[in-house]
Amino acid sequence: MAKTNLTVQLDEEVIRRARVVAAKRGTSVSALVARELETLVEQEARYEEARRRAEELMARAPSRGGRSWRREELHDR
Repeated sequence: MAKTNLTVQLDEEVIRRARVVAAKRGTSVSALVARELETLVEQEARYEEARRRAEELMARAPSRGGRSWRREELHDR
């Protein structure tokens, strides 16, 4: 897959701390950001797929009686 540059503006302190984290992990700040964004995108895709499946299952679920309740019927007054 082709790679494209992305410019991100961050506070200097965040960049400094990110460099420390990257050095500890033996990688670059760019690689850290790329990995985090890939994880975020994958999680979002899994969530949307699960939501689509759940909505499909709910649409196909049989009716459970369809009774409409009134407030007075649900609460003793």
